[in-house]
Amino acid sequence: MRIPTDVTLNQRTGELIITWPDGRVCHYPLDRLRLACPCAECRGGHEQMGPAFDPPDILHVTPTRPYQVEQVVQVGNYALQFYWDDGHHAGIYTWDYLYRLCPAEQTDA
Repeated sequence: MRIPTDVTLNQRTGELIITWPDGRVCHYPLDRLRLACPCAECRGGHEQMGPAFDPPDILHVTPTRPYQVEQVVQVGNYALQFYWDDGHHAGIYTWDYLYRLCPAEQTDA
C-alpha cells in the first residue's frame, strides 16, 4: 500500500494535491473526483466495484456542476472520506484508488 507523503486540499483552486513516496505529485480536480466516487451507490451497485470499474481518466469526465468539499477526513491509514456540498459522503477513497486515479497529464514523475 502506498501512503502519501503530503495531502493538500486547495479549495481556492478546486483541487486535491497528493505527493506520493515515489515522487509523483497528483492534482485531482475536485469536481471530477466527486464524479469518481467509489461507493456502491455511485458505482451502480456492488457488482460495479473494484479496479476494473475505475474511471480510466478523471480529466475526461465532464462534471455536471462544480462541487465543493465541506470536510475531508482521513480513514485510518488507508483512505480519505470526503463530505461534499451535495450531501454525499459515502465514498471511501483509498490511497491505492487515488494513486490509480492520478491524472496522467499532470503527473510530475
